[in-house]
Amino acid sequence: MSVTQIYLVRHGEPDYGPIDSQAWPGVTADSAPLTALGMKQAEELADLLGGIRATYLVSSPFTRALHSAAIIGHRLALGVKVDHDLRDWLPDDTGRRRGAADVRAARAEFEAYDGEWPDGIQRPWEPLSRVRERAHAALARHTASTDGPVLAITHATVIRALTGERDTAHGAHEHYRFDPAIGA
Repeated sequence: MSVTQIYLVRHGEPDYGPIDSQAWPGVTADSAPLTALGMKQAEELADLLGGIRATYLVSSPFTRALHSAAIIGHRLALGVKVDHDLRDWLPDDTGRRRGAADVRAARAEFEAYDGEWPDGIQRPWEPLSRVRERAHAALARHTASTDGPVLAITHATVIRALTGERDTAHGAHEHYRFDPAIGA
């Protein structure tokens, strides 16, 4: 197998207003669409990446990523495939998280431990190594179907897990040379 050029795209700016106003708990936050700025970011990114001649587009299943993928795919005439393993980092894999404060607390602990559980202590949040493993597996599945550049619409923590880049802005991308022979 050969190396595939992948453009890891962080979704546009999400609009959590409707979620917050309804006080929806837990994973319902993942249904947030894009703001007007987020839609503009996706349009501009599609224009910027149009020249790479991507042959494949795959997205996280979360609404903010799917909304971005729909805009980009439409502008580039690419269908959108969805892969659950490109989803965002899980701040609580027990399903009990209640709201933004819980997510902030989990994120703070995640950062304090540089993304990995403390030695011998399992935490409810997903470690960076697990994010990397599932994202790598997803990319391996999707690059097997194409020989051209791939657009993967995903989240900052997934991009960090794969590239080490910590500051990918909403509507920005990181170039990634994916070699399926190299394990996650």
